[in-house]
Amino acid sequence: MEWYNIVIPIVTLIVGAVGGFIAGVFYLRKQLEKMQNDPEMIQRMAKQMGYNLNKQQMSRAQNMMKNQKFPRK
Repeated sequence: MEWYNIVIPIVTLIVGAVGGFIAGVFYLRKQLEKMQNDPEMIQRMAKQMGYNLNKQQMSRAQNMMKNQKFPRK
């Protein structure tokens, strides 16, 4: 019965890590899909990275995001 004290925490850790990874991928994919339609989000992200986009750069970034495919598995 002592092997339960070793096996259950290991299985719980693995299941939690896999579940967290899947949830993170789902959340990130949703955020990227939202960003395609919201130029303010793209501008905010660029400012956080230290860039200031002009209108031409912004339209190029939007087109690039719209052409990006986010596969569903």
